[in-house]
Amino acid sequence: MCAHTETLLTGPRGNMEEERAFLSSKLCLRDSQVEVLLSRTALEWKETGKSRKRSPGASPTAHGHTVQMCEIVAVRMTRDDDDDEGDDPTQLRKQRKKPKQRTQQQQQQHPYSFTVSYVRRTRQHQWRCSDVTFHCTSQALCEQWVRVANEQLSSLTSRPKSLLVYINPFGGKRRGKRTFEQKVAPLFRRAGISADVIVTERANHARDHLKTDANLHKYDGVVCVGGDGMFSEILHGLVTRAQTDHGVDQNRPDAELVPCSLRIGIIPAGSTDCICFATSGTNDPITSALHIIVGDSQPMDVCSVHHNNVFLKYSVSLLGYGFYGDVLADSERKRWLGPARYDLSGVKTFLSHNHYEGTVSFLPAEDNMGNPRDKLQCRSGCRVCQHKQSKDKLGEMPEEKETSAKDGWNEIYGKFIAINAASMSCACPRSPKGLSPSAHLADGTTDLILVRKCSRLDFFRHLLRHTSKADQFDHSFVEVHRVRKFHFQPKFQELISLENQSGPPEGSEDDPTHSPQTTYYGSARSSWNCDGEILHHAAIQVNVQCQLIKLFARGIEEQQQQQQQHVFEEPCTVLDLEPSTD
Repeated sequence: MCAHTETLLTGPRGNMEEERAFLSSKLCLRDSQVEVLLSRTALEWKETGKSRKRSPGASPTAHGHTVQMCEIVAVRMTRDDDDDEGDDPTQLRKQRKKPKQRTQQQQQQHPYSFTVSYVRRTRQHQWRCSDVTFHCTSQALCEQWVRVANEQLSSLTSRPKSLLVYINPFGGKRRGKRTFEQKVAPLFRRAGISADVIVTERANHARDHLKTDANLHKYDGVVCVGGDGMFSEILHGLVTRAQTDHGVDQNRPDAELVPCSLRIGIIPAGSTDCICFATSGTNDPITSALHIIVGDSQPMDVCSVHHNNVFLKYSVSLLGYGFYGDVLADSERKRWLGPARYDLSGVKTFLSHNHYEGTVSFLPAEDNMGNPRDKLQCRSGCRVCQHKQSKDKLGEMPEEKETSAKDGWNEIYGKFIAINAASMSCACPRSPKGLSPSAHLADGTTDLILVRKCSRLDFFRHLLRHTSKADQFDHSFVEVHRVRKFHFQPKFQELISLENQSGPPEGSEDDPTHSPQTTYYGSARSSWNCDGEILHHAAIQVNVQCQLIKLFARGIEEQQQQQQQHVFEEPCTVLDLEPSTD
């Protein structure tokens, strides 16, 4: 082994499984002596000697700099053209200064180098890929560091090596393809991830391909480049494929669905990216790509929606009847306006001030699952979601299976301006708190929000609170329940047969919500807004399928979580302190 490099062993003696080699070298950073240590869990470098200049982002106590092994993107021998650090030339170079140029003497004394690319946290939950380059006199020493570091990275089995990528070229501002090629693909290549890319050519192209044609055994995950509509396609394709492969009938409302084995990654490139924002705290494609690279995993609940024992749709964010259903239905007739159509339809629907009469039946969640007003927000490492996961692993019997079907159900009859079910906070840049700020991603519940008939002014006050810090549920006409299942039955059953219509609803051929044998409600009825898609049936049954899918995400990190990583805020060059000999 080279001089100035030593191997340390940790773990109980005799237990070879837990013993891990630590690679340690005394190096030089600018004019200061440093010690660099590579362990099973982290890469650390720490100043030694008298000179201890603190660098931005460093720990105030240890004067050290740590990058968690799980957040290292890649380690490689440095190429001659690696002058610019990072992978986002349009943003990184503006944010960070280039390192000082090495002198000719330094280049001659330390001609060999390797570069470590790692995750660097910035403001507003955004991640960036930063580089730190270490220079050595010995090529053997460089190669040893690269080899050992890559062996450690290879041991992280949660990291994907092969991905199936679907790009929606029409979503949002039609930037999906360019976003992937310029910002995401370079990061995937640097991390050694191969990607098979399919650019979709029509609506439901990705869904249909996943349901029947895709060879999913080749991949470690599926990535969608687009908005919430594109994610919905991926969701329906993967979930349907899993049920088909395991012989599960999706038309049975009480069926226990099989979880998807592949994780889903979201590269935001749509008009709305609510799901990405609610699971990472930002709609930034580079951040999403880095979450995929490091192999993050965030389980998510999925609501299955049925009508008369016929499967309609899956939902992961919002099911809205009344106000939000009317806004979506009206905006679909104004698609030529672009994103502005939502504002116009929202104002029109608010002024119409319609209400709808019916009965809501629901099965409440267990008492230990919290409630929608407890101020306990779902964040990275959420103990509520982890508690639910640990209970499921222990094989505890769900409460509803221990009682008869009618036991425990509550029933509410009334006139409602809006009936909303939020399976996540539904936060977005316009509404940072979302429809239900304390909703959880993976606890097996959804928050049922009932807004009863009230004055137009009162309803405006309720809507206004979605953009403020005030409790949006603190109104006499609003009630909210955390539930595992719910049904809605409108008062009137004025069904209009498709045979009596001038034509079927748009999209009826490919949409499972319609079939020649079914009926749908006339224009006097409201529609359900299901994650931005219209369901024309008013009477529905909703079951929460706990942790049915997993995303390449980790949930929104708290501020203190973001500050735990102490690394240099600008690229640095580390030099070998003394010549090493073999």
